[in-house]
Amino acid sequence: MKILVTVDLSESTPIVVKKAEEIAYPLSAKVWILHNAEPEPDALEFRADPQAAREALAEKFHDEHRQLQKIAQGLRKAGVEATALLVHGARVDTILKEASDLDVDLIVVGSHGRNAMYQLLMGSVSGEILRKSRCPILVVPTHQRSDEDD
Repeated sequence: MKILVTVDLSESTPIVVKKAEEIAYPLSAKVWILHNAEPEPDALEFRADPQAAREALAEKFHDEHRQLQKIAQGLRKAGVEATALLVHGARVDTILKEASDLDVDLIVVGSHGRNAMYQLLMGSVSGEILRKSRCPILVVPTHQRSDEDD
């Protein structure tokens, strides 16, 4: 089995990765940890100090790469074959392209559980992946639910 795990490197990432580990380990699945770095390099405009902006962006990407490598290393220590992927591009399309290129059997995504107004204005990456994917999706809730949410 092959699993693509999408992470945003927020506080929800460990929850999503742990769920993926729980699935991958007993199945001896291969796991790819994917983070879509923002912003896409071609879309940047450097106005005030282009060199400083490039250096700051390079440091940000380097830090994100280190975080991904640490996640993959943790999975490997737990006995899961894992590879880190740092990609750039339109979030949903890039995730689905990677899933297709890797021929994965499952995509694991997190859900922040934002309110309906946020969903209406900003959309939901996990929701759009659910609508467009050709393979099964596991959406992991990463937020605290209250009795009012039911």
